[in-house]
Amino acid sequence: MTKETTLWNRLSAEQDKDAAYRLALGFGCQYLQTLPDRPVFPAAEALAALAAFDEALPERSLPARTVLSQLHELGSPATTAQGGGRYFGFVNGGALPAAMAARLLADFWDQNAALEVMSPIAAKLEAVCEGWLVDLFALPAGSAAGLVSGTSTATLCALLAGRNTLLRRNGWDVNERGIFGAPRLRVVMSDAAHVTVRKALAVIGIGAEQLIIVPADEQGRFDPGQLPALDERTLLILQAGNVNSGAFDPFAPLCEAARSAGAWVHIDGAFGLWARACQSTAHLTAGIEAADSWSVDAHKTLNSLYDCGIMLCRDRGALVSALQASDAYIQFGDGRDGMLYTLEMSRRARSVELWAALKSLGRAGIDELIAQLCQRARQFATELREHNFRILNDVTFNQVLVACESPEQTESALAQIQASGECWCGGSQWQGKPVIRISVCSWATTADDISRSAATFVAARDHARASLA
Repeated sequence: MTKETTLWNRLSAEQDKDAAYRLALGFGCQYLQTLPDRPVFPAAEALAALAAFDEALPERSLPARTVLSQLHELGSPATTAQGGGRYFGFVNGGALPAAMAARLLADFWDQNAALEVMSPIAAKLEAVCEGWLVDLFALPAGSAAGLVSGTSTATLCALLAGRNTLLRRNGWDVNERGIFGAPRLRVVMSDAAHVTVRKALAVIGIGAEQLIIVPADEQGRFDPGQLPALDERTLLILQAGNVNSGAFDPFAPLCEAARSAGAWVHIDGAFGLWARACQSTAHLTAGIEAADSWSVDAHKTLNSLYDCGIMLCRDRGALVSALQASDAYIQFGDGRDGMLYTLEMSRRARSVELWAALKSLGRAGIDELIAQLCQRARQFATELREHNFRILNDVTFNQVLVACESPEQTESALAQIQASGECWCGGSQWQGKPVIRISVCSWATTADDISRSAATFVAARDHARASLA
């Protein structure tokens, strides 16, 4: 019997008996059940145990049970409890049960969502989600959506479409002539723009010398009074949700000025664009419908799973023109071919869990989820103020910026909080000084989680006071 046949027999047996899948499902359910009581950040011994993975590649194949058991026993304790109620770092959302379950089913399907002919179900759900999102965000009818890994890639795709459109209007076809020698474009954005915007601009051939940086106001918003003259060679980049303060740019006057000048407007709304879908926060996004492109993450505020970024573009043709690849073997369908709207050809079926998240919540549930996150953020700010912490931003969405009495206290307290295992948040710089950055992003966060976390802040601050005295 050949080695190949021996391997085939073993793998077929594992699949037929489905023991490996049931084992993984059992481990996963056990993990979720213990999530509320897990340390929010792994304990030192769990991190040390990861050294067991430093081994030579096995010479012989191993049973799935052996592989999964090691992964669960060593890997699960070394995760951050991102899906629990007391993780407030990096605007990482939780995971809706329907989205998690749909992801499991989609993983069994293991579909390549590049073309309709490769996966009719993935294509259908992408088309449905596109329509739902355009309606939910009240964007121009016919706007296109592409599903990508995250806002970094979504922004890149949008700016490619914007760059190519502006150049075409100025008599230059990038697809035919390339970028070298093209008319010089410029980009206008605030100094509070996210770092991924600069990365995307660099990738598409727009350097620092082509940037006009406008000072943001004290909340991190674009000041319309600082807007330079725009023209048909300008990309204007705005922000729905400052990564630190959560502030929203004043879109209406800025988009109006851009459209009058023939500029392209992109709105980076990684977590904040979802404000559009909530009655109590929709006013923050007034005017975004006048932009040309938007980026947003479903794995953030919506609480779908990692990874699921969304790029939306008013001009479907501009997006397809910027991203389409074609060859004799590529069989385009009569329906939706997802690769037309993204950089990737091989791509997983992100539409499955996105559809499940949107369908399970519905319009009312999305409204309630977003309002709940904002309410918990305000509660966090209120409880910390009561204990004499300084809240440095207007808590308009889900972000809270916190400082102690001195920069040294702030840094020391943050280290204590991160090491506590009770909750976890990140640090940042705000107006040149260290801050503690709270992002309330999970459906699982309760009022008790906030109070428990606030108590951790108080204990950490008191410890910092004593150690620095």
